[in-house]
Amino acid sequence: MNTYIHSVSLDASKCTGCTTCMKHCPTEAIRVRNGCAVIDSERCIDCGECIRNCPNNAKKSICNSFDEIKNYKYRIALPAPALMAQFDNLDNISYVLQGLLDIGFDEVFEVARAAEIVSDYTRVYLQTEGIKKPVISTACPVVARLIALRFPFLKDNLLPLLPPMEVAAATAKEEALKAHPELKREEICTCFISPCPAKVSYARNGFGSYKSEVDLVVSMSEIYLRLINVMNREKECDASSQSGRIGISWAICGGEGSALLNDKILAADGINNVISVLDQIEDGNIPPIDFVELNACPGGCVGGVLTIENPYVAKNRLHTLRRYMPVALNSVPEDESYIPGEKFLPDMPSYKPLNRLSDSIGESMRLMAKIQALRKELPGIDCGSCGAPNCRAFAEDIVMGNADRNECIIAYKEFIKKYIKEYDGGEPVDGQ
Repeated sequence: MNTYIHSVSLDASKCTGCTTCMKHCPTEAIRVRNGCAVIDSERCIDCGECIRNCPNNAKKSICNSFDEIKNYKYRIALPAPALMAQFDNLDNISYVLQGLLDIGFDEVFEVARAAEIVSDYTRVYLQTEGIKKPVISTACPVVARLIALRFPFLKDNLLPLLPPMEVAAATAKEEALKAHPELKREEICTCFISPCPAKVSYARNGFGSYKSEVDLVVSMSEIYLRLINVMNREKECDASSQSGRIGISWAICGGEGSALLNDKILAADGINNVISVLDQIEDGNIPPIDFVELNACPGGCVGGVLTIENPYVAKNRLHTLRRYMPVALNSVPEDESYIPGEKFLPDMPSYKPLNRLSDSIGESMRLMAKIQALRKELPGIDCGSCGAPNCRAFAEDIVMGNADRNECIIAYKEFIKKYIKEYDGGEPVDGQ
């Protein structure tokens, strides 16, 4: 059985056990034990909420180092559209592309180019008879993993097309091999410049049985700091952008859906809003729609924890930048009314339930009954002082042998009061 490789990690030396990350984790993947946070790898979806909210910077994303591109003969940068929104007063994307060449890349392939192609194929897919609607985008790896862990009935709703970063990586390698026949495939590096840790995990783990074509994933913040030292907007650029308004708009919530020319589109951002929408879809409590675009980060990819700029400032910059751009520069030929097989994901990730207590149904039901009974005995205030996000999670931890009931401070306080009253011959002193 393959182990899922996560990008989000914990620096225990900086953790104070404050429970902030635990309270913000959408899948209850964090506990505080012995004064330090502990991340459950089976539950973690690499959404980055713990990184975003940790007051001590104890959570971080493990990315590739930029210097690793030196291990390859030919280096191709794959900048995510959100990178363009990090720079103030930018009116020409080509300055960013030239900057990437100046810091050491041999070629730049904009992920926005691939996004425009994926938008075309998505329009074709939505017209296919027999597909399960609403179709849910797989562009955000957090959403895809969340569905695999928590929403098994929505698995067939996932869009089975390769996301733009994969289309960009595969296309870039093919074009490089044609332009440079002296190169071997393993000598070519595709380096994705990522706004979030989930993309790092995606590249390392693939999607189902699909192995990613991305070789390295570098954080957007690291690349930004290198770019601002070399970008010169006063000189002519050798590089020129090959993407348009549709592709660059994928960086913000609603950008992917707006390219589909369909009124029955729903777009939501922020992990809690994403979970709410998925709950409604699973329960059938949502109006008839064709496509759902979900972004775990606030504002879309511009809100990723590996970016530099405030997501709302970045979103405004992107709106301004789009004024100077054509609608699209990449499209599927008009006579091509089908989707090539290589643009499909071979399969979807298998369902791995978050709350499975046992492989035996009978044993699971027995444990669940114990959890429910214990839950009724706990205070029910969900204070988090026990090191679990809520009383129900704490009851589960106790039943599964991962916690002790005495770790509930409220219940222990009541026990002490009762002990004093019964064995000390009188009422306990207030506050003791």
